Amino acid sequence: MAFASIGPITDLHIVNSPISPDGFLRDAVVAEGTFPGPIIKGKKGRDSPVSIASHADQYHANSLTFFSAFNSTLINGLGRSVNGTKSPLAVVSVMHGKRYRFRLLNMACDPNYNFTIDGHSMTIIEADGVSVKPYVVDSIQIYASQRYSFVLNANQTTSNYWIRAVPNSGAQVFDGGINSAILRYAGAANAEPKTPSTPSVRPMLETNLHPLEAKPAPGAAEPGAVDIQLELNVTLTDDQTRFAINGATFMPPPVPVLLQLLSGAKQAAKIVPSGSIYKLPRGKTVELNIPGGVVGGGHPIHVHGHNFAVVRSAGSDVVNYETPVWRDTFNMGSTASDNATIRFVTDNTGPWFLHCHIDWHLQGGFAVVLAEDIPNVRTVDQPTQAWKDFCPAYNRSQSNQH
Repeated sequence: MAFASIGPITDLHIVNSPISPDGFLRDAVVAEGTFPGPIIKGKKGRDSPVSIASHADQYHANSLTFFSAFNSTLINGLGRSVNGTKSPLAVVSVMHGKRYRFRLLNMACDPNYNFTIDGHSMTIIEADGVSVKPYVVDSIQIYASQRYSFVLNANQTTSNYWIRAVPNSGAQVFDGGINSAILRYAGAANAEPKTPSTPSVRPMLETNLHPLEAKPAPGAAEPGAVDIQLELNVTLTDDQTRFAINGATFMPPPVPVLLQLLSGAKQAAKIVPSGSIYKLPRGKTVELNIPGGVVGGGHPIHVHGHNFAVVRSAGSDVVNYETPVWRDTFNMGSTASDNATIRFVTDNTGPWFLHCHIDWHLQGGFAVVLAEDIPNVRTVDQPTQAWKDFCPAYNRSQSNQH
């Protein structure tokens, strides 16, 4: 949070933005980049002109009238919608004969994308911040919150080429530049590409991603050969409106889990939300199995506080304990035969969120907290005096505005 005052004459910029004032991500209206917004100072009887600029995103309907239908794909902030105006597209400029590192991020609320660049291959060198052995592909399926780096060799004829990102839902077409951006070689015409879309022959497979520096999965090289084995079964609630993990729907607690632990709570059964807290001792090897098949998949599962080894990927029955990819977000799969499996070591004291990174699913309770090394949380995360003073200061600021 930040606090500021403005006035008497100013421009006030208001945007919708995700914030986490209490450790839980939510959408809010943010003024001048702060929440709560700045105090507007003025004197009695005087006018205080304030110019307001409001910035919206790419959902064309009011939030109360739709659930999860997006209107367009944006690449570097630009894109077009079906039956929409021919707005500008993002242009990525390259010079013939040079190599470029691209960082690819899926910042979407929901869809996963199949990413391609016409006429070019991509050499993946990193996944979720972890370097991997160079892996040449011609398409990358990327789920919400996942990141990849790839090297592109600008060795094709000087021209314009379509960059394509087809979503798994919505308009899965490229007509009129939908779901697209432009790769433009220096010297090419300032025009939209005419390159055709071709089928992928070397799609990225997560099972072919291996760490640049060898790092085997923790535990022994056989199923369940770890200190702690957990299975997280995801289902819909009886009314089909929310998700549950092992029968419990995550509900944001009135007091954040970290604050509960700092206040002395030690037993998982006494920490809220009940049923969504998993107590993990320090220094243990952990294996998490998450079967697929629940509606709305594939679900991108993100774990805070850890990189982990993906020993079995969705869509595969191959188990890899020797050279698994290490990352922080994985697809749990969309079929009942999927059983994505990850491993990590409990070496990071604190409560760590595990959740689906599709915003609507997180809002629907698709999450748990991995409470790691509970007895030592108060020792490791000692609050500073400034932290202790924060809530009283915030309360005073709210009182002063009334």
